[in-house]
Amino acid sequence: MRAVRAIFAPLLAGATYARLLHLLIGWIFVGVILMIYPGTEQMSLGEILPPAVTLDVVLLVLVALIPAARRAEGMQARLLLVPDREEDIAVESSHSWVDRRRTAGWLMGRVVLGSVVGFVTAFGITPAFELLTGPHAFRYLPFAPLGLVGYGWLVVCAGRLQLAMAVRLLGPSTAERLAEAELRAERLLERNRLARELHDSIGHALTVTVLQAGAAREVGDPAFVAKALEVIEETGRQAMEDLERTLVLLRDTPTGAAVGAAGSAGSSGPAGNGVATEQPGIDQLPALFDTARAAGSPVEARVEVPVGALPGVLSRESYRIVQEGVTNALKYAPGEPVDVRIAVRDGQLTLRCTSRLTAAGPVRAGSRKGGKGLRGIRERATLLGGEATAGPSAEGGDGEWVLDVRLPLRLGA
Repeated sequence: MRAVRAIFAPLLAGATYARLLHLLIGWIFVGVILMIYPGTEQMSLGEILPPAVTLDVVLLVLVALIPAARRAEGMQARLLLVPDREEDIAVESSHSWVDRRRTAGWLMGRVVLGSVVGFVTAFGITPAFELLTGPHAFRYLPFAPLGLVGYGWLVVCAGRLQLAMAVRLLGPSTAERLAEAELRAERLLERNRLARELHDSIGHALTVTVLQAGAAREVGDPAFVAKALEVIEETGRQAMEDLERTLVLLRDTPTGAAVGAAGSAGSSGPAGNGVATEQPGIDQLPALFDTARAAGSPVEARVEVPVGALPGVLSRESYRIVQEGVTNALKYAPGEPVDVRIAVRDGQLTLRCTSRLTAAGPVRAGSRKGGKGLRGIRERATLLGGEATAGPSAEGGDGEWVLDVRLPLRLGA
């Protein structure tokens, strides 16, 4: 049964007959040329072929010079040759002479292969019909199924060869493959950046919310509970804004793309659906510190950055780095003092976040290593041409955890 299925399944596939149509289109082109020039009346085959072939080659080369010809052929090949992966056949116009040469080769190969199948079809039907309807038809009738199967497999093989030619000659060029790889890399980088944004903003909000809720439950003072609820509300609102802004950037629409570009450039204002797309910068750090203080961790901050001294991208990334540093301090050492120092010196922006290491359970130094937050900080610093280190302070022994980041102002521009 498997052998029978292997023989007949391709003959019954719709792709086989779609490819036959594609082959016959190439043969029709040759037939039209033969009928118009040099014609077939009172001429031998030897007299017909040289001028006809010459004219075919000239016309096909001229067509291949048209940039849109490659796109049209690619679209037709995708539709009728039914490739396993449509992206194996390009639908872009010719951008170079290499593309035009490949298109010319494809057109000639398509016409030659289509002509072979077309002539076999045209000149095989008449003799077969005469044999099967002649006086000795009963002798040839048993061979009719074999003839049909043979012709069917000719079409199958020719169609597969045509598809292989299309993939090789109409497939993406080296430049197009490189551009596609760069586009995929850019999309991956963008997705990673948005993932870091979500991790930093939502992680900070959840940490503050959990600490506030736990403290309110433990203290039980109505005034403290009211203040905790106010902080939770404000933190949750900020987290929702961050989430909505990120979702706007993720939308695969022209508006979303425009918003994404605007957000990356540091522009502000509402998106098409009324969602603000401005990302927080270093000037909004005081609100972040107030949130940490409300969560029960004293924050001492000294920001020595002149107004307008930081490029937009550096300001936004610095905010996220400090946010992650403060969030780690709240998570691993709740209630302990946090010291933040930010300054511009010698063409560099230095960020230093220091917190105390507590001895309780999992909050020892080793627990902070390898986390997504610290990895995200290192990635941000690397992309900006800087460096980031995190670990127990060499000066303060095992009592302090220090996050130290250095970012060049020039590369951050």
